[in-house]
Amino acid sequence: MAEIDVDLPIEQRIAAAVADLGEDGVVTRALALIAGQNAGEEFLLIVGGEHARGILEGAPVLYWPELWGMRALLYVWNDTAVAAVTAGLQNQAWRVREMATRVAAARGLDVLPVLSELLTDDVPRVRAAAARAVGTLGGEAELVKPLLKDPEIDVRRGAQQALDAIRARLS
Repeated sequence: MAEIDVDLPIEQRIAAAVADLGEDGVVTRALALIAGQNAGEEFLLIVGGEHARGILEGAPVLYWPELWGMRALLYVWNDTAVAAVTAGLQNQAWRVREMATRVAAARGLDVLPVLSELLTDDVPRVRAAAARAVGTLGGEAELVKPLLKDPEIDVRRGAQQALDAIRARLS
């Protein structure tokens, strides 16, 4: 693999990886990260960019590789990733849940029951992402209407975006 320019936007880094490894190869490595496995230093730099250097230099791993693996699925996909994304919706790390919600919406996954649970998540960013995903995936307006009164403005905004998407779909 060629030298990785970690300053390039993620979509360009992923495109370069696809050119080198193929779509299935990139998805397989992303799934390995999501599963907590080692997908190689080069791949970690591809999906994590400059931030991955800290982990490679000994910083705590936490949930970052899982998050970066999940984010990669916004740019490259095959259906072998469905189970990992579905499981990611219930990950203990809120950033992973939020990203899995974005991926589920982008990939049109049939996960509305799990997303409905995330509408009451403790983390506002997860609630907002879940609301938008419910709107994108064709959920019912009644699911997201309560979030219009959420104490967090970003959640209210996400609920409104969901309702707008639902109305547009129904008109």
